[in-house]
Amino acid sequence: MSDNILVVDDEREIADLVELYLQNENYTVFKYYTAKQALECIDKTRLDLAVLDVMLPSESGSAGFTNIINTGLRPGVAHSGDVKNGLAICQKIREKHTYPIIMLTAKDEETDKITGLTLGADDYITKPFRPLELVARVKAQLRRYKKYNGGAATDDGGVIVHSGLVININTHEALLNEKPLQLTPTEFSILRILCENKGNVVSSEQLFHKLWGGEYFNKSNNTVTVHIRHLREKMNDTVDDPKYIKTVWGVGYKIEK
Repeated sequence: MSDNILVVDDEREIADLVELYLQNENYTVFKYYTAKQALECIDKTRLDLAVLDVMLPSESGSAGFTNIINTGLRPGVAHSGDVKNGLAICQKIREKHTYPIIMLTAKDEETDKITGLTLGADDYITKPFRPLELVARVKAQLRRYKKYNGGAATDDGGVIVHSGLVININTHEALLNEKPLQLTPTEFSILRILCENKGNVVSSEQLFHKLWGGEYFNKSNNTVTVHIRHLREKMNDTVDDPKYIKTVWGVGYKIEK
């Protein structure tokens, strides 16, 4: 069975091109030019990954939709007029689903990248982009998701236990002091990798390659840093006095044995 991929971009040429390249890799593509259509698909279709353009124009005559998309949205994500519906769709997906999300952002729009990661996106790619690079990112995300989110059981039954932290690899559940942690797929994967390497430092570059499998890492890439920060927030951990994730400055991150 082929993987189902949602593609949302109001620039028809880009959406059509992405669809063509993904179909050539035998993926089933659900392509939409509007956020409203995409939301209907999300509710009815089993999806394995989403590719979302950050900036989608507001839809005239769709007041009801605007109310839906803005309900509960974090401040600064959506506004009247030119609505950042891609970010809103990302947040809506994360309310119910854990599959990977890749955001398409305008060149040098660092705020959009950070906001997307904050809302639960797993990766981003900057326009203009090479279609083959996007395909590579899609493959990397699907590999990572299948490997680190419900992969084969480990020798201990697929459960990692560490100082009040319980990670069930098979059910994709994490508990901290018996309370569920609401983690995105990438956050879950980072926590699993760090726990599997307890006592050893894992560099940002190693994490990036394990998660995204790419040759796109550079020293200025703060994707891993953002995910680590959100993971710490959810675990009530701190940089200055970490109980779990320790920063080894200039090297990477570790969880002590």
